[in-house]
Amino acid sequence: MATAKKDDNSINVITGVLNTDGITLTRIKVDPTTHVLDISDGITGSDLGADRAARDSNFVPILIAVSSSDGSTATPLYVDSSGKLLIKST
Repeated sequence: MATAKKDDNSINVITGVLNTDGITLTRIKVDPTTHVLDISDGITGSDLGADRAARDSNFVPILIAVSSSDGSTATPLYVDSSGKLLIKST
C-alpha cells in the first residue's frame, strides 16, 4: 500500500486508487517543470466497488468525489499505474 508523501510542511500529496483493481493506493503525479497534473484523457474503466475513501497506512484518505450520474454517490478517483489521473473531458 502506498503511503501519501508529505511535503516539508507535513502536507499530504494527493492519492487515488489504481484503475485496475480499485484498491491499490497510487500517488498522483505532476510535471515537475510546468507543475501541471499528469492525466490520461478518455480512458474508460469499470466500477470496481469500494465507494468510500480508502486510507493509506497513516490513515490519510484518497481523493474522492461525487458521481456525475446522481451528484451524491461517493466515488474514488482512479489513477493508472504511471500515476496519471484518469479523466473524461468529453
